Amino acid sequence: MAQDTAQQAPTAPSTPARTLLPLILPALVVGVVASLILVGVSAGAEELKDVLWGDLPDALGVGRYSVLWMLVVLTSTGVLVGLVVWKVPGHAGPDPATTGLSAPVLPPAVLPGLLLATALMLAGGPSLGPENPIIAVNVGLAFWLGRRFLPRAPGELWVALAEAATIGALFGTPVAAALVISEALVGRPVRGALWDNVFAPLAAGAAGAVTTDLVAHPSFDLHLPTLGRPGWGDLLAALVVSSAAALLTLCAVRAFPYVHGAFARLRHPMLALPAGGLVLGLLAAVGGHLTLFKGLDEIAELARDPEGWSAGQFATMAVVKLAALLVAASCGFRGGRIFPAVFVGTALGLFAHALVPDVQPALGVSCGVLGVLLAITRQGWVSLFTAAVLTASPAIVALLCVASLPAWLLVTGRPQMQLHDDGTPVT
Repeated sequence: MAQDTAQQAPTAPSTPARTLLPLILPALVVGVVASLILVGVSAGAEELKDVLWGDLPDALGVGRYSVLWMLVVLTSTGVLVGLVVWKVPGHAGPDPATTGLSAPVLPPAVLPGLLLATALMLAGGPSLGPENPIIAVNVGLAFWLGRRFLPRAPGELWVALAEAATIGALFGTPVAAALVISEALVGRPVRGALWDNVFAPLAAGAAGAVTTDLVAHPSFDLHLPTLGRPGWGDLLAALVVSSAAALLTLCAVRAFPYVHGAFARLRHPMLALPAGGLVLGLLAAVGGHLTLFKGLDEIAELARDPEGWSAGQFATMAVVKLAALLVAASCGFRGGRIFPAVFVGTALGLFAHALVPDVQPALGVSCGVLGVLLAITRQGWVSLFTAAVLTASPAIVALLCVASLPAWLLVTGRPQMQLHDDGTPVT
């Protein structure tokens, strides 16, 4: 009976190779350009960051990460980004609280302001990453150029290529792009086999990843001690850490529309963004300078010495970073939520290790990141992938798959950290 059912099941027709081959060149071009835009903005922001947090305080004789300087720089960053949102054509795009990895197609005139606001944010220290605005810029640029030079190609092709290319460039591997595209196809009418639909985006993601690897040499591996053969204690730790991380993060997700509404009542970017910057400076005074910025360099510093902080210090950094992410995403700074969420998960995982030394650092970090990302994004593949690539421990993958089950039960059906245009949460 099972065999008969399998034989009767309809199969999607395959797309001919002659249809897929012409997509390769546009995909490769989009991938390379998307990667170069990401690398260029990141490099420019790093140069400005060195000035703001190195050259300038040294010249003024002020401590680089003194409380006074953190308050000044973060508030000033709010003022500068507020000016961009207020005065630059296009107002740096839509409210960032309403955007995710799937970006709307923005007019070309909006893109320069969005890039400028993103670079200022990355340099100034708010707890957001580059992913959402860079995806939006690359989608807008690819759509505009694609429709101009290849008008017969469907518009959604350029959107898919740009999103996949940017995600591949961000993570340094096309696997992340393929997972995101596959997850996005769920519930949509799909023509042809799944692999036919991800063929061109995978090519774009590969081109973006390879370009980033060649130019910037990124690495997500934290070089934590590898996990050996897992035992029953490791399984219990994975279940507890991932679930606890998801529950903590859901508290911030639940507060998101209320905090966003509080800043929205200020009714002007020159009030909301400087106020947000001031709050972020106060949070940094509590959590320390490691709770600033998008968080990737900072998690590498934490991972170099997992024993270097107490359980209380790790817990403080995790809570402060989560609060900083909540404020930065609510007040109008242009940025994404995935990279700072990785810091929160890392700090929670190292807190678990400091509290219970039998929880191995690699396991704690991976499961902490998994729980936080599931609660914020509600994207299982991205959460699993990101958690897995942080450590070079193949044995962790099976534990992560098991740990994702209770964490998913906790977060599914609940709001995620993204809002509709009317301020209600996306579920």
